[in-house]
Amino acid sequence: MNHQTKTQFIAVASITSELTAVISISKEISLAAANAKAIAFRAGDKARGFQPITDFINDLAKEMIQNIEIINELATSLCRITIKEYRKTEAFNKFELITTTCGSAVHAHSMQKPLADAKAIVQNCQLQFKRDVALLMDHLDTVTQHAKTAGIIATYSRIEASQAGEYLQSLQTVSKSVDNAARKIHDHVQRCIIALSRFGSANK
Repeated sequence: MNHQTKTQFIAVASITSELTAVISISKEISLAAANAKAIAFRAGDKARGFQPITDFINDLAKEMIQNIEIINELATSLCRITIKEYRKTEAFNKFELITTTCGSAVHAHSMQKPLADAKAIVQNCQLQFKRDVALLMDHLDTVTQHAKTAGIIATYSRIEASQAGEYLQSLQTVSKSVDNAARKIHDHVQRCIIALSRFGSANK
């Protein structure tokens, strides 16, 4: 296995691990929103401003999970492409060795087509990999924006919670939970972006 293939496998494996964590954290945000909604309901008018925030947080968490599921599918596709590229590269190397060894043998020309076909498949795999990486990066950017939005909402919700009287502490705990989750998601996604950035952008 060459260095490029190893690098691709490592990148895909690392982002898969990071994304698993992001899904888990997104579900925590959704749960926090549900808890906040229950508390806001009990608080009544004292948490009137907090109630619509809980729906927004829940919707945001669902959107993040949907995006991560798409990203996971793309990551799986990248893994399949990398395996295919590896196998075809191995085939190309063997065909090339045979062609060189045959030299001016009578039927040496018969190796030219399989050699060219293997080379074309390898090049297609490399192009497809770059295209999928570019697409995946777009979805990661979307999740990053969602995480930033969640952080802003957490800040706003703390302000609303300050008017909730005896429910203040409970709602602030929820706000802090959402804020921490948003930060963690942002960090995980950034690590994915760094892992993929070495492969550069490609024309879509």
